[in-house]
Amino acid sequence: MTISGRIKRFFFPSLNRGYLRRVIFIGLSSYLIFSYLLIPLHIEGQSMEPTYHDGSFNFCWRLKYIFTPIERFDVVTVRFTGRSVMLLKRVVGLPGDTLEFREGILYINGKQVVEPYVQNRLPWNLAPRTIADEHVYVVGDNRSTVMSRHRFGQVKIDRIAGGVIF
Repeated sequence: MTISGRIKRFFFPSLNRGYLRRVIFIGLSSYLIFSYLLIPLHIEGQSMEPTYHDGSFNFCWRLKYIFTPIERFDVVTVRFTGRSVMLLKRVVGLPGDTLEFREGILYINGKQVVEPYVQNRLPWNLAPRTIADEHVYVVGDNRSTVMSRHRFGQVKIDRIAGGVIF
């Protein structure tokens, strides 16, 4: 191969079919992985402080709950509207549980729950409620603002997009 051919190949590798196939394969694989299996999350808001910080980055692992059930205290991503908006929340109640907040303390089935991930809490009060079948109860870790400013409550299990990696 001549020097001009080597230079051309070095600066214009797309002329090589093998290179082009690799680029297409990597692009397609990346698209499929990061669109359907490992969804990138840019966390906006403070509802999960101090566990996850506003402006941080994480991934939603879509296959987490394919073979294992959702457990209490798992951090999950909940599809809020379509596929574009997801909320990061903690599962505190499972189907059939009775849940309530008394002066900011969580009670499940009448027993007080220790929540080490909650640092500042306001005296939330929420009457007892039983979680329906095929639903879980989700709430954020940051309970330092009034209840009316939070999105929480019962969520149908099929709205859970997956678990958080880190």
